Amino acid sequence: MSALTDAIARSFATREPERPALSPMRALGRRRLSGIEVLAQSVATTAPAVSMVVLPVTMLTHDRLLGGMVTILVATIAVTLIAFCVSQFTRRMAAAGGLHSFAFRGSGTRAALTVAVAMLVKYVGSAVMTLYHGGQAVIALCGLAGFSPPVLPVYLALGVGILSCLLRSVRFAALTILTIEVSSLVFIVGLMAFGDSASQTALVPPSSGHGTLALALAALFALAGFESAVFFGPEAQRPLVTVTRTVLFTPMICGSLFVFAGWAAWSGRSDTLVNAYLHGTSTGVSPAVVVALNVGLCCSWLASAMASSNAASRLVYSLGIERALPRWCARVHRSFRTPFAALTAVVGLVVLGAGAFAILGTGVVFGDLRLVVRGAVIVAYVIVAIASVRFLTRIGEQTPGVRAASTLGSVAGVTVLGYLLYVNVIDVSYVVPIAVAAVLSSGLLWRARLRRRRPDALLRMGAFDSAESADVLPGAGVFGADATGQTILVGRGPR
Repeated sequence: MSALTDAIARSFATREPERPALSPMRALGRRRLSGIEVLAQSVATTAPAVSMVVLPVTMLTHDRLLGGMVTILVATIAVTLIAFCVSQFTRRMAAAGGLHSFAFRGSGTRAALTVAVAMLVKYVGSAVMTLYHGGQAVIALCGLAGFSPPVLPVYLALGVGILSCLLRSVRFAALTILTIEVSSLVFIVGLMAFGDSASQTALVPPSSGHGTLALALAALFALAGFESAVFFGPEAQRPLVTVTRTVLFTPMICGSLFVFAGWAAWSGRSDTLVNAYLHGTSTGVSPAVVVALNVGLCCSWLASAMASSNAASRLVYSLGIERALPRWCARVHRSFRTPFAALTAVVGLVVLGAGAFAILGTGVVFGDLRLVVRGAVIVAYVIVAIASVRFLTRIGEQTPGVRAASTLGSVAGVTVLGYLLYVNVIDVSYVVPIAVAAVLSSGLLWRARLRRRRPDALLRMGAFDSAESADVLPGAGVFGADATGQTILVGRGPR
């Protein structure tokens, strides 16, 4: 009681610093999102409803049933290990830059900028692909209803709808995403659990003879997206607790769903679903099932496009705060407290990409984009896993568990990435190797450019939600200036 009395008395006698400490993330509106809303963002980015259909199709197409289940299980363990490494950062800081900011804390500016490029490729690329598929599902549903809408207006309308939801508020977007994804999951899980085996599953020929690689990439990418929760740390009510739980639980939840989907493919319970997805009613599947499946997948694709665009906007916003991107990227709507400039740029780019594929056709380019996106996310995961070990070693909190998780997760990621590059080289396809090389070298080139033109950006790198003067009882903390001259909390006051 005497300590509390002394602290209160000292608070009245202590003068506030001339320049109050302000969080660089305060414009977003701190402490607004509940745990459920953060989880909705993370789960929706992975698009589990879509993945529960795509994984059985991949297993059956490549005739990898038992091997497919084992691959999904191993991928779940590997991604969970990566998530455990990421959680070492989320327990200690909340950053709108997500893995980019964490990589800086562990491995410096080059690693941070490389991760930033990799995650932008991942999220924008994912949003383009899911919006394309969502638009195609909308057009297919319109066809079942008896009319064919023009392609371009469909994608423009979807883009306007997504942007409107994201601009309105982060909570509104999270609740919308949650409702859509849960409805889709309930239908697909129910159809797998209670559906009958088809007499024959009509499959399409595999696009590649490398079935194991296709399954490994599909499983890893199906689980990728758990880290999108970290972009909303500054906006979470209890960021260090909520975001950490979400990062750890999302791979487990989604992995369990995907193992169930693998079992359904193995036991034949996914046959009706696969036939409806690949061939509609032509294989005897009920029109009601085909319509319901298209509605569920359409909703899941659009929810994933929305969640990916939302996450990418926070990364662009953070890079704008740090001056690594133009300052307009950090503009925030005064009423809604959302990064409207970054959102508009990201959603516009996503609509442009998806619309281009819809009008010009997918061809080989779409497949290459899918592989590039998967390669980019593996690069980011490996860098952050290694950064977690270096970060904990520097602050003197390294443990054998983190070191083991980082080693195993990194080895798994490097193995899959190396296999991907090897397969593309022997198939005389160099788009993916060139793109991965570009991502790996991007950090070095970007850092050199910033050093010449915006050296202050290198000092601002790794911005995260820090304590403000109003968060600390006067006299209980010591404030000082950082490298850019901003007032920050640097330690505790006298006890």
